[in-house]
Amino acid sequence: MSKWEGLDRRKFPRVNYPCLVVLRNDSEEADVLLTHTENIGIGGVCVILKKDLKMFTPVEVELDLLDLGNHIKCKGKVVWNVKRGSDVKKKPLFYDVGIEFETLDDGEQQRLEEIVKRLVKSNQGTPYA
Repeated sequence: MSKWEGLDRRKFPRVNYPCLVVLRNDSEEADVLLTHTENIGIGGVCVILKKDLKMFTPVEVELDLLDLGNHIKCKGKVVWNVKRGSDVKKKPLFYDVGIEFETLDDGEQQRLEEIVKRLVKSNQGTPYA
């Protein structure tokens, strides 16, 4: 097992599910970052950013799941970040940033879980275990 495989073990499965994400940084600058998901699960989301967010940075997360429901709003924190190499032609000089949900309420968690399960079952999403 490579070092990365050991780091990439997750509690919850994730799937490719493009949706819109707004992150509000609690820092002095109070950045508002509009982005989209790389993958999503009931425990968190991976987003693609043009700037680095440091580990354990608290953020406010707003997800538009594009399912006609209300946006999901919760608090989260940055649990990992990886700068993409310039050799990645598709998305050069971006950061993949993992956000863990901290205050996702039960109803919203269930809604998200239903989407993930449906995508895994129908093979529309690529599961990331």
